[in-house]
Amino acid sequence: MTEFRYGIWNLLKRLVGHSSITRAIIYTIGHIIIAMTCNRLITGAALELAAMDALIEPMINGVWFYLLDRMYVSYNKSS
Repeated sequence: MTEFRYGIWNLLKRLVGHSSITRAIIYTIGHIIIAMTCNRLITGAALELAAMDALIEPMINGVWFYLLDRMYVSYNKSS
């Protein structure tokens, strides 16, 4: 890996770090974009409806992911 790519990789690792909330936010943002695109392409729904669905459902999944990640981290610390 080149020095430049190594530096970028280390920066990303520091930004994301070991924080469950950071990982949950990144997951949720990606999920919103993917859900809106899929909803629009698959169902042909209006962009407003696709966006509404893409915001509500991933936010619920983001909370679920955060809770699962916290349990995972807690379990790994106790092991």
